[in-house]
Amino acid sequence: MSFMTMLSNKFSLVDRAAALPGRETAIMTPGRHALTGVPIDLVPGEGQEEVLLGLGCFWGAERLFWQLPGVAVTAVGYAGGPTPNPTYNEVCTGRTGHTEVVRVVFDTNAISREDLLRAFWEGHDPTQGMRQGNDTGTQYRSAIYYTTDQMKQAAEATAAAYTQALRAAGHARAITTEIRPMEAFYFAEEPHQQYLAKNPGGYCGLGGTGVACPAPAPAG
Repeated sequence: MSFMTMLSNKFSLVDRAAALPGRETAIMTPGRHALTGVPIDLVPGEGQEEVLLGLGCFWGAERLFWQLPGVAVTAVGYAGGPTPNPTYNEVCTGRTGHTEVVRVVFDTNAISREDLLRAFWEGHDPTQGMRQGNDTGTQYRSAIYYTTDQMKQAAEATAAAYTQALRAAGHARAITTEIRPMEAFYFAEEPHQQYLAKNPGGYCGLGGTGVACPAPAPAG
């Protein structure tokens, strides 16, 4: 593989026809959350909702969300690309099309979609495209993969509000966050789950813009 091809794989989404084939069998059997003991494949119950959030390296991103009140469980994994059941090393090649995401199941009566998304927007720089800080490649792109129309509306509204806040603060680049329906989600390998709970001094690449996300404008 040439150097230029390697660069292309890192910064351009792979064509479906050129994606790695993956495998039929899952690489990870979901266990329990290292801090709470809740199954990380918890099926959302009454009043709960699931969303996948990509904001750079998923180690630090997961910690951001498990600390929020109203979050029932978090887990890390891969989404957004065509390769089924990828490994971490495969995702790192850029040839799966996946980005690193945090699966968040939350109680909509305890935390609003907008407040959850404010943590998302403020927790990273959503204008960087295929990177977050020193972490470069398509696996670090910003993404919101929603499961309900209400979350879609909240994502679009908070994105618009944050766009205005960034412009007012002098940020010239546009938000590049993918906002689209959740398709497949693949759990990452066990060592990645709740990584910073198991390794308190481990790497955390989160870094926001320093700009607060305001409440979105009322609909209508």
